[in-house]
Amino acid sequence: MKNILILAIKILFMIYKAAIFDMDGVIVDNHLYHQKAWYQFCQVNGIQFSAQEFREKYFGKSNHDTLKGLLNREVSNQEAFELGEAKEAIYRNIYQPFIKPVNGLVDFIKTLKSKGFKLAVATSAHKPNLHFVVNTLCIAPYFDVLVDASLITHSKPSPEIFLKAANLSGVEPAACIVFEDSISGINAAKAAGMMVVALLTTHKRNELSNANLFINDFTEPNLKKLLKLDP
Repeated sequence: MKNILILAIKILFMIYKAAIFDMDGVIVDNHLYHQKAWYQFCQVNGIQFSAQEFREKYFGKSNHDTLKGLLNREVSNQEAFELGEAKEAIYRNIYQPFIKPVNGLVDFIKTLKSKGFKLAVATSAHKPNLHFVVNTLCIAPYFDVLVDASLITHSKPSPEIFLKAANLSGVEPAACIVFEDSISGINAAKAAGMMVVALLTTHKRNELSNANLFINDFTEPNLKKLLKLDP
């Protein structure tokens, strides 16, 4: 009850100035295509792969962390880059014919932009994947800041990526609201001192208990109330 009251007070008085979006599972509902890409990558490289274990342990993690887990050993930055690029090429190839934004996303970011919000993407993906998504969906012009894995040292659940996005946006962390779908991403955003909206694209609600609000997509009316977007 106390936590609900605190959240209600924050929603009532907080004026949000920036919206930070994770990419995979938030801008696009693509986790199954990443899973398929990892499966193909593991088949080619003779690596054991379990879809359930992958979903539970690696969604939202960097390629470097994922490869360390899949290979069960330390992985150099160079090896992680080379193997990661091979996997991402598989992903882009199989996802290209099916890519589309999460329902309501485009109208939502247009509304935020018209209301003066700073918009950022903060993704653990590498730059080619980020550009593949925002350029294919023709949404790059709406974003003021794009942060990918190459711009940070520590991956989620470290708050570094969200603090970086806030800093580049020129907005205090407390005035930022984050849209995430992964456990590590939500924990990172909370550690950054930001309000977190969880999209239920990748995990079930009971797996994302640390979030402040839960939505299925960007058409839900409680989003407008939270961000005071109603006329």
